[in-house]
Amino acid sequence: MPSSQSFPQESRQVFRPATGLGNCHLQTIFPRYHRPRPWIHTQCQWLQTPDGDRLALHTPAPLRDDASAPIVLVLHGLEGSVESPYVQGIMQALLAAGFQVAVMHFRGCGGVPNLLPRAYHSGDSADPRWLAGQLRERFPATPLMAVGYSLGGNVLLKWLGEDGAQSLLSAAVSVSAPLDLHASSRRLQQGFSKVYQRHLLSSLKESLRRKAKNPELASKMPRLDEARFFSSFRNFDDHFTAPLHGFRGVDDYYTRASSKPLLRQIEVPTLIIHAADDPFVCTSAIPEPHEISASVSLAISKQGGHVGFICGSLWRPEYWLETRIPQFFLDKYLNPPD
Repeated sequence: MPSSQSFPQESRQVFRPATGLGNCHLQTIFPRYHRPRPWIHTQCQWLQTPDGDRLALHTPAPLRDDASAPIVLVLHGLEGSVESPYVQGIMQALLAAGFQVAVMHFRGCGGVPNLLPRAYHSGDSADPRWLAGQLRERFPATPLMAVGYSLGGNVLLKWLGEDGAQSLLSAAVSVSAPLDLHASSRRLQQGFSKVYQRHLLSSLKESLRRKAKNPELASKMPRLDEARFFSSFRNFDDHFTAPLHGFRGVDDYYTRASSKPLLRQIEVPTLIIHAADDPFVCTSAIPEPHEISASVSLAISKQGGHVGFICGSLWRPEYWLETRIPQFFLDKYLNPPD
């Protein structure tokens, strides 16, 4: 059973960056090198989706139906996986706090191509919703919560807004979500943020190349040798994401997949964690209090970068998200809304 003694009171305070790590890019990049290898081993279960594809579900231990041990579903970011440092870190923290953990790989992530021409996108709420239904059927007595990072955070918020009071989740946390995809695509075209864009587009291209080894799938995908398709996220999303997922074009995709317009419809206790200096997201995307429902809490800090939030010091870094997120879930578990 999760313990209220697992976390100190100061974990609820506003985030303050580590000495020596105040810069947003250091906050964003540092964890990748400080925690270079996965240390939580998981088992993978493949689930067949209704449309003939498959989803990978990773768990550190077999899940069980236990009302005293909520399951937290983790949704990773763009091109992330169970091996991403932030996923490894939150798994460790949640397990130590007495929660069960399940990490969903979006289609085609984790180095294993999915079976259909389509893959995943920033508004892909159908897959986690379907998976949550599967978990509810298998573990009906167990509370279900979720945390999403970056792309996964936007997916989570969109899912919550779409489902409203019918959501299967008891609580949720979104971290560094690109809530307005139009604004985020513009932000990634500015300054050093172009480096992140180039890195992620290179990773997406490699994932598509793995899938294109299947001639049948390759014949249904845009050409990978067109350099202009990978010159920006906007071009990539216009030529790949939008047509492969049923959108009329990039603007239709960005509009329909953005979670910000749905925040007022969320009825599950939800915490949105975001840094104003996030190099992936324009400050205009950060919601104001009047743009969210009464069920949503905002934890907006001046610094923190993108999925960074490292406090302490450069020599003794502490990962603030790994205390703040379990504490929020713990609060909602012990004090559920009426």
